[in-house]
Amino acid sequence: MLTAVVFLPLVAAVVLLVAPRTGDRFAHVVWMATSAVELLLVVVLWIGYRPGPSGFDHEVHHRWIPTVDAGYHVGVDGFSLPLVALTTVLFLSCAIYSARETRRVRSYAALFLFLETVCLGVFVALDLVLFFVFFDLSIVGMYFVIAGWGHRDAARAALKFFLYTFLGSLVLLLGFIGLYLASTPHTFDVVALTGQEPLAGKGAVGALVLAALALGLAIKTPVVPFHTWLPPAHTEAPAAGSAILAGILLKMGTYGFVRIVMPTLPGTWRDYAPVFVVLGVVSVVYGALVALAQRDFKRMIAYTSVNHMGYVVLGVGAAGVIASTDEQARDLAVTGAVTQMVSHGLITAALFLLAGVLHERGSTYRMADYRGLAARAPRFAVLTATASFASLGLPGFSGFIAEFQVFTGALGGVPVATGVALLGILITAALFLRAVQGLLLGPFAAPGGRFPDLTTPELAATAPLVVLSAVIGVFPRFLLDVVEPAARALNTVLGG
Repeated sequence: MLTAVVFLPLVAAVVLLVAPRTGDRFAHVVWMATSAVELLLVVVLWIGYRPGPSGFDHEVHHRWIPTVDAGYHVGVDGFSLPLVALTTVLFLSCAIYSARETRRVRSYAALFLFLETVCLGVFVALDLVLFFVFFDLSIVGMYFVIAGWGHRDAARAALKFFLYTFLGSLVLLLGFIGLYLASTPHTFDVVALTGQEPLAGKGAVGALVLAALALGLAIKTPVVPFHTWLPPAHTEAPAAGSAILAGILLKMGTYGFVRIVMPTLPGTWRDYAPVFVVLGVVSVVYGALVALAQRDFKRMIAYTSVNHMGYVVLGVGAAGVIASTDEQARDLAVTGAVTQMVSHGLITAALFLLAGVLHERGSTYRMADYRGLAARAPRFAVLTATASFASLGLPGFSGFIAEFQVFTGALGGVPVATGVALLGILITAALFLRAVQGLLLGPFAAPGGRFPDLTTPELAATAPLVVLSAVIGVFPRFLLDVVEPAARALNTVLGG
């Protein structure tokens, strides 16, 4: 079942590429139908989710490269299942949104289907080699999305994205090899490595492996100061590409911390957790301040991603600092970090798709060129305002649930850092309120003198993301009941 979920989009992509030349409509139908089936399959996985003694469900383990004990080992737990569900939701939204795409549609659809497979593969992989293969292929897929369908300076932005993130993946591979060499018997299996804790008490060696893993994942997240590839990549990417880049690819970095780094290097993580607390706080405040200075709507949203992912890093760092003092606070910090991954994916993907509407109507993201859009495009105005309020952490949306848990869990262990991070919420509120006021209120103005409201595909792509954020904000238990047991299991290892 899980293998079918992962590889069905790849099969559809191959069918699109090798089938006799067909029209754009056929490619769109295949893309949307495959994405819809994927979502339905994940709903079935969620309803039937019953983790076994290992903590994972739908686990599959086959030999792959026996000489290094690398296997096809996949499974889902409370960390991966929400991100698998998020992946299918966002790819379906992007398929619907892209119904108007006219440039090389068959290649575009096949590329997104390929990306869906590799993104799902990252979140279900329980072997480091398998994780690395999917992780690396996601970089390749997104490079072609940006370079092939991006805006004016797309080639340079795509190259910068590729070089930065590929360097991060190479450093990450060095860390994986370090874990492999330290294990006895040698293995790349994440579950086996978690049981071994191969670098416990190894001092400098453990610190070097942690540095390699953390650097590779921090570039992908991205954490300040490794974030400079992100704004140009987002600004030049097509709207659907930005939604997947922010909503899914950034989560690969933070997911790597809770899936690989923290459980396999618990003692070393506790020793160096304050470093990650500082990096998280710097990312929160710096991302918000730089976003406040932006005059380009899409670039502003890009910098808020740095801000929001900083909350995740703060949460996992705080869990290491308080690992031996307060079990409930530790669980809250990790649960909040994972919830923030899901929340950010939904809200920021919606905002990037709405930014794409802005560019499609006026060929610019410059906020000063638009005013009073609420009078001419009420559906666009309602969704943009709602998504903006959700992003700043307003109660009733998923962002509030996530940030509340992170701050509550972190406050006892790192009170000063948590207090500084709270400033990020205030700055984020200021920048989104300014953007909403400038774009939606006042006398109407737009390039070309017109601004049609959202089309049916645009509405169908963006509205469910905002609604899902509200559902999680009001009824979070269906998500938290899945995440919390995995957080407790991780913290049992971390606090040992």
